[in-house]
Amino acid sequence: MIILAYIASLAIGLSLGLLGGGGSILTVPVLVYLFGIDPVSATAYSLFIVGATSAGAIIPKAKQGLVDFKVALWFGAPSVLMVYITRAWILPAIPTELILFGDFSLTKGTALMLLFAIMMLWAGRGMIKDPKSKNNQPAVSGAKRVAFILFEGAVIGLLTGLIGAGGGFLIIPALVLVTGLNMKVAVGTSLTIIAFKSLLGFTGDMGHMVMDWNLLLTVTAAALVGMLIGNHLSNYVDTDRLKKAFGIFVLSMGCLVIVLELNAYSFL
Repeated sequence: MIILAYIASLAIGLSLGLLGGGGSILTVPVLVYLFGIDPVSATAYSLFIVGATSAGAIIPKAKQGLVDFKVALWFGAPSVLMVYITRAWILPAIPTELILFGDFSLTKGTALMLLFAIMMLWAGRGMIKDPKSKNNQPAVSGAKRVAFILFEGAVIGLLTGLIGAGGGFLIIPALVLVTGLNMKVAVGTSLTIIAFKSLLGFTGDMGHMVMDWNLLLTVTAAALVGMLIGNHLSNYVDTDRLKKAFGIFVLSMGCLVIVLELNAYSFL
């Protein structure tokens, strides 16, 4: 099981390097089901792993001219703020038992995993459809464009804070359709946003959670190796076809997570 867990960790980085997103959506299920970490802690661990792995891609992407730092700042600022607020105050304030009705009890951990599964279904669908801007022109301009970027950055920051995923599957389409970036630049910019918001969001957990740094660093090392391999292969692989195949896999994993979580209840 441990060998499988580290192979999966390698695959997380491989996906980030190849696609600029998607791999992070697998991090929490890998931590929960393969490493045996509780869901709340897994969302915190995921922020560090995804953030550090994405950070490793910034320099090579920037050297290739594939990072728009101005867009990353506008999109990333509200996202970073919301991730930190969510991890430092909102998530700790959520009670351990959300619903208690007779013998039925919905815990915070189960609710987070179900929310994560819904996001996996959404992510998989987005990867399969892969919406692109036909002429690389923004759909909106001026003040509306800036407002949309700030709003979406904040929403993605909230989701990232709750479920621990980087949100590349949401960020990349927004960068392409709203800011007019081409796909390759959107991928590099997305990784930059993910790195900063995830790592800074992780600091919101450090004051009230004990971290297993040995596990964190070994899983992150495996993911970084995968990211470097994926970044190199991205120059030779048809990433559009790969993204659709990976989207089908993520959809399947989302359904599996729902079954595993609901299977704990007697009505299944």
